[in-house]
Amino acid sequence: MVVGVKIVVQAKLLPTAEQAVALRSTLQACNAGADRAAEVAFTEREFSKFGLQKLVYADLKAAGLGAQAAIRTIKKVSDAYTTVHANIKAGNLGKPGSKRRAKAESKPITFRAVAAQPYDDRILTWQFDAGTVSIWTTSGRLKDVRFIGDEDQLKILREFRKGESDLVERDGAFYLLATCEVPQADLNEDPDGFLGVDLGIVNIATTSDGDVLAGRRLNRYRARQAALRAKLQKKGTKSTKRLLKKRARRERRFAADVNHTISKRIVAEAERTSRGIALEDLQGIRERARLRKPQRAAVHFWAFAQLGQFLEYKARRVGVPVVYVDPAYTSQTCSECQYTDKKNRASQARFECRSCGVVAHADLNASRNIARKGEAAWTAGRASRVPAPA
Repeated sequence: MVVGVKIVVQAKLLPTAEQAVALRSTLQACNAGADRAAEVAFTEREFSKFGLQKLVYADLKAAGLGAQAAIRTIKKVSDAYTTVHANIKAGNLGKPGSKRRAKAESKPITFRAVAAQPYDDRILTWQFDAGTVSIWTTSGRLKDVRFIGDEDQLKILREFRKGESDLVERDGAFYLLATCEVPQADLNEDPDGFLGVDLGIVNIATTSDGDVLAGRRLNRYRARQAALRAKLQKKGTKSTKRLLKKRARRERRFAADVNHTISKRIVAEAERTSRGIALEDLQGIRERARLRKPQRAAVHFWAFAQLGQFLEYKARRVGVPVVYVDPAYTSQTCSECQYTDKKNRASQARFECRSCGVVAHADLNASRNIARKGEAAWTAGRASRVPAPA
């Protein structure tokens, strides 16, 4: 059986004014129903899909939801509680007695009026040749709702869509987020070395080939957004708070777009040269990094974990191996002679080896150390899979 890589493809809907009203009313009705179901689940302590369905299905139908829409709404509520309970158990919402955990445990989950609503094939059908969808709403079935999207993404959507699609509204526009399961290529078990990738603040990614990705232009954008946020936060009015939320969503979309571009370029180069990709294990970077105040916002703003996820799933699709290595001393070790000294890092951008005298861009030096560590880790793992002689 071919193992697939699950990805989400976005298609933008282009509804008429009348269709837009129906879509918005549907989201509001479904989320109002989800709020009612969440309250019943909390009161009755019944969080399973089938148990909750027995309690609220008839009420949701009476409130105007279709049969399948009601079932999808109930599952959305059940899944939301599953996530909350898992986070509580894992300690992600704080220790017992903390305010954040107490808040999560003391009241029902609520949903935004236009939160995403899942659709399955019974209530949503795609007509790819016509570029339209037929979708259930509380006003009846809407046919011939136009959609558009990136050409490559729509090709994936047409060939590999599998499972649910979520209807969402963002800043007045409607989108369908469809789950696709793309076949995974056979893993390259014998890569010709590794492409090291150093993730950082000034330069988001630097490869061991010397490719510096998303540097100065991105930092100008981040500085501009930080200044705008500070100005809006100082006003503190309701309208500025709404605008802050809107800008935060825009920044997240911008970060995702940049991360997609970076990861696509890195994976393409690794595939072209038959190499694997070596990354630093940056889990916990926000907690352990010691940074000056101006740098803290940059670290917390950028989605480093997302970039790692994008690199990993894109690599899996084409069979490029990915290894994570210990980031310790990669910025202080000379990639030429392996001499390690804190003083080797002359400045943020400059590396000067105190032993052999080599001078290099600091991020490039670090990425070459990561590549070396990646190759060693891969070789060690490959050797460990060889059975011991009888």
